[in-house]
Amino acid sequence: MAKEKRKSKIGGQALIEGVMMRGLDKVSMAVRIPNGEIDIESWKVDSIVHPKWYRKIPILRGVVNLISSLILGYKCLMKSAQKAGIYEDDNESEPGFVEQKLGDKIFKVASIIGTVLGFAAAIILFMFLPSLIVKMINNFLNLNSFGKALIEGLIKIIIFIGYLFVISMLSDIKRTFEYHGAEHKTISCYEADYELTPENVKKFTRFHPRCGTSFLLIVLIISIIVFSVVTWDNLFMRVVFKIILLPIVIGLAYELIRIAGKYDNIFTKIISAPGLWLQRLTTREPDVKEIEVAIVAFNEVMPENKEEDKW
Repeated sequence: MAKEKRKSKIGGQALIEGVMMRGLDKVSMAVRIPNGEIDIESWKVDSIVHPKWYRKIPILRGVVNLISSLILGYKCLMKSAQKAGIYEDDNESEPGFVEQKLGDKIFKVASIIGTVLGFAAAIILFMFLPSLIVKMINNFLNLNSFGKALIEGLIKIIIFIGYLFVISMLSDIKRTFEYHGAEHKTISCYEADYELTPENVKKFTRFHPRCGTSFLLIVLIISIIVFSVVTWDNLFMRVVFKIILLPIVIGLAYELIRIAGKYDNIFTKIISAPGLWLQRLTTREPDVKEIEVAIVAFNEVMPENKEEDKW
């Protein structure tokens, strides 16, 4: 396997039966639809929604990129589910009361409710519960502020890894993780300046230092240091202050993952190592058909001048 010749800015995300790729000024999503064909859709990134000025401001660019990526990723994920036929209903029974009232809006309403519940669950699992456990432990150990933050961080990491391990056992998630591996392999093949063919892409690793999994793990590690200065006197106020400081944690994590994606030295290898290990859970080896989908998505955003696509 050839060593990479460039550090690309192009990134992506696994979808339901597909892959989304985000290039310099264009986004694409390719989905394997029920008839076996690959449905491809692409669009330009709006410079008003994604202004370029923020990209030069450290910390801020990480927060803005995360928010825009979450919105874009969620929209593409929902759209891919529809394209892949996940929500097709062969049951010809009469629609229920809610379906009659909401009609085509029922899917959007359900998505919003699911998002709100998801954020609430995240706050409980990663903000409130670890702090509560540490306060209980502290009754026996009498730890200092950093010691409590360290144990809290380790609990969050255990919850995170445990969650990934459990969902990685689900058959539908396994398939999505295969597309995740196809996305990484395709980007790595491009960075090594190989022609994007299924045969070439298959040779490359499914692990990539700029992966979102690595980013989330770095967020949890940095939060140990940042949240160590937050009060432990009041559990509710601690959660509030952690939410307020979260943008700083996210911004710092983005700068580190940016460095890891841009340089190749002992420091970046140390930064990348935990995330690369964790990708053993969030990526799986893809088959040829899944690689084909990732290549189609990537070709849509590949810049004509490759010199423009480098860190």
